[in-house]
Amino acid sequence: MISLNAVETLLACCVVLLVGRVLTSRIGFLARYSIPDPVVGGILFALVVYAVFKQTGASVSLETSIRPTLMLLFFSCIGLTANLKLLVAGGPKLIAFLLVLAPFVALQNVVGLGMAWLLDLHPLMGLVGGSITLVGGHGTGAAYAGRFADVNNIQNIMALAMTSATIGLVLGGIIGGPVAERLIRRFRLDGSLDGRAAVQAATPQADHDMVPVAPDSGSYIVSLTVAFICLVAGAFLASATEGSAVSVPNFLWCMVIGIFIRNVGGRLGLKLNDQATEMLGTLSLSIFLGLTMMTLDIGSMMALAGPLALILVVQALFAAVYASLVVFRALRKDYEAAVMSAAFCGFSMGATATAIANMQALTRRHGPAPQSFIVVPVTGAFLVDIINVIVLTTFLSLPFVGGL
Repeated sequence: MISLNAVETLLACCVVLLVGRVLTSRIGFLARYSIPDPVVGGILFALVVYAVFKQTGASVSLETSIRPTLMLLFFSCIGLTANLKLLVAGGPKLIAFLLVLAPFVALQNVVGLGMAWLLDLHPLMGLVGGSITLVGGHGTGAAYAGRFADVNNIQNIMALAMTSATIGLVLGGIIGGPVAERLIRRFRLDGSLDGRAAVQAATPQADHDMVPVAPDSGSYIVSLTVAFICLVAGAFLASATEGSAVSVPNFLWCMVIGIFIRNVGGRLGLKLNDQATEMLGTLSLSIFLGLTMMTLDIGSMMALAGPLALILVVQALFAAVYASLVVFRALRKDYEAAVMSAAFCGFSMGATATAIANMQALTRRHGPAPQSFIVVPVTGAFLVDIINVIVLTTFLSLPFVGGL
């Protein structure tokens, strides 16, 4: 076994990100459809590791204990750059986004159950290939899989749930860019003009919360210090509220604290440089996604997936069609709507981190989408989980599903 320590793992991740950037900038298909760099480089690394294992029997072990911290740091930075004036301006989009999200979660499970019936699988496998692991992600998948294993005695259900969540994460990062790029080209949307107009409309000249000058080393230190304050305070609040009626994840606490500091701290004399904070957040997300993709076990995924892979492919096609025909139209068919459609593909198939990566890949090429970077994290990190729990409880109560 080849075992990499923390420094060696980070070095490998940086190389993976650089390779991903080179490939996405030089290969027309990847550039045209704005596939995120960490997805491209990480999957390539996982394929190389799998090929080496098949040829030599040697496996690679990575030190990835830093991943949770990177995720919390990223969401803290999202909060620290969140201008609530933009959220107020984008209120109608948030409401519209939620209105199209709820029926999608239900339909995603209908698609999963239908595919399970066609493939002669247990109905619960349809839900595992539905919103349990796709909208819900690895955490929700593990929770339900444990209960299904105990009550329904479905073999390998935990491994199947984790495989489903992982494949969904990959598919969410692949389909989001092509969906948005097609919409941008078809409707001739100009991201640079729309995005800058939204920023200027919501950010007056005397915005005390933001330092508009180019960041220096001191700006990065201040932003990093405040971001770690969000991590510490978020961990404390998550621990204090553990076991309460409504469970709020750590990363949401970090983001909420960041939003509070961003919008109140400026009035108290705290000066943050948004460019520095955004750079820290982007770096954290890139390394997090890179490490996640690098640790994909291609062999196990191929061995366990089987019919589940077919269900997930159909789910990805359904998410892409729904984003194009329903989400984009409900959000008024502008540039922000195209970016949020890509984000919708990300967290409807994988995770909020994938949604943000899809948006970053698009905005880097076409221009800013400030409302999207507030609406999507709030929806994908918290509100969608509430919707998912309600929908899953309803489906599991159906007699033919045989749930809990």
